[in-house]
Amino acid sequence: MRKIIIDTDPGQDDAVAILLALGSPELEVLGITCVAGNVPLSLTSRNARIICELAGRPDVPVYAGAERPLVRKLVTAEYVHGKTGLNGPELWEPQMPLQAAHAVDFLIDTLRSTDDVTLCVLGPLTNIALAMIKAPDIVERIAQIVLMGGGCFEGGNTTPAAEFNIYVDPHAARTVFESGVDLVVMPLDVTHKAIATRPRVQAFADLGSKVGKFTSEMLDFFERFDMEKYGSQGGPLHDPNVIAYLLTPEIYAGRRVNIEIEIASELTMGMTVVDWWGVSSRAKNALFIREVDDDAFFALLVERLGRLG
Repeated sequence: MRKIIIDTDPGQDDAVAILLALGSPELEVLGITCVAGNVPLSLTSRNARIICELAGRPDVPVYAGAERPLVRKLVTAEYVHGKTGLNGPELWEPQMPLQAAHAVDFLIDTLRSTDDVTLCVLGPLTNIALAMIKAPDIVERIAQIVLMGGGCFEGGNTTPAAEFNIYVDPHAARTVFESGVDLVVMPLDVTHKAIATRPRVQAFADLGSKVGKFTSEMLDFFERFDMEKYGSQGGPLHDPNVIAYLLTPEIYAGRRVNIEIEIASELTMGMTVVDWWGVSSRAKNALFIREVDDDAFFALLVERLGRLG
């Protein structure tokens, strides 16, 4: 069983990623840490608890973390996710409590006391960077960070140069990418190949369960923005690729590269500068994933979410 902490800003695609983790017995979710991103912190921490209750896992502790980026003002994405962050299904006020401890302190304490913890980062990297800054000793104790963020050949989805998660807090991203931790990056280059077409969304509804209905209703709302933007047959399902990689790494392919984060230019702020061809002398610091077997990816999602009832 692989021990993980999910750092997240739910978000419909974050929610599917959390459900995938909770439906997978190979993963032990030690906790969920929330950050401001897709919507403000008060909503991301609420949404994470809603998803835990939906999955029948109110035992998973949820922590609130950073309510703004390290340096810049918070940018959110209600235009994609709706005012709640989980628009689509009918929501409720969660009954499970938000933990009293700050997410950054939970990260530090857990990494200091527990071996071989993988961080699954689905949103801006603010919590992770703050933990590294506050407690530098934890860096060498992180087994791996698998994150959704950035892009190379696909360009950006928030600016012409930058993907949303990196753009929201590029200074935090730079801290993490320069930390020396083993990084696996799920960029737009791969997530844009995981398209939630109508038949794939219908497969969740066909589960005939509360989780299946909730998921299909989330994706019905979520995909409308990207379908209009890209003219595609569905919206890309970004964040679940992080969890799917831990479960089925064989369906992914990529290359170890150097990735630097742009923080100086407003024109390219948050750009992930990916040295795909090795033209610089900079050390390789991340595995950049570029390919996925999308049929296997969606089959995994349906099978695991089907276990949650």
